[in-house]
Amino acid sequence: METGRLGAFQIEVASIKTAHLQLISHSPEQTQRLGTSLGKLAQADDVFLLCGELGSGKTCLTQGIAWGLNVKEYAFSPSFVLVREYYGRLPLYHVDLYRLDHIEEIANLGLDEYLYGDGVCVVEWAEKGLPLLPQDNLLIKLSYLSQTERSLTLETNGTRYSQLLRSLKPEMKTWNSP
Repeated sequence: METGRLGAFQIEVASIKTAHLQLISHSPEQTQRLGTSLGKLAQADDVFLLCGELGSGKTCLTQGIAWGLNVKEYAFSPSFVLVREYYGRLPLYHVDLYRLDHIEEIANLGLDEYLYGDGVCVVEWAEKGLPLLPQDNLLIKLSYLSQTERSLTLETNGTRYSQLLRSLKPEMKTWNSP
């Protein structure tokens, strides 16, 4: 276990295709900084799947990803429209599955153009549609710890995302303290 300015973090590499990063965010701003770092490293066709209860920081993380992609608009949760598109260095497709209760509803959305498109796709409430979403992805599980603290677990699925996680590690040591 290493300690950085973001707090305690641990990276475990299981294979070339899978790795895990566990960390604690001490504020919404820290969660956004993690997102900003991910957005800066993002490439076309990247898929970030966000799982966690209401209030766990999924939208804060997405706001940071948008900033890292140089999106000028403020990223809101797309709960009522299901998908919001933002434009920066790459398009950001922000999908929210919160209001959908059945896998069939998700299958009928036609998300392929976003998931396999020319931009970065962030899916909130991804646990509702995991069987339909790309197998290669960065799965981020967020958990509420306290009013300001969140636990984040990043799990890579595929070589691209293992590389992304390795690229992220040096940046963690330069983040501001809580």
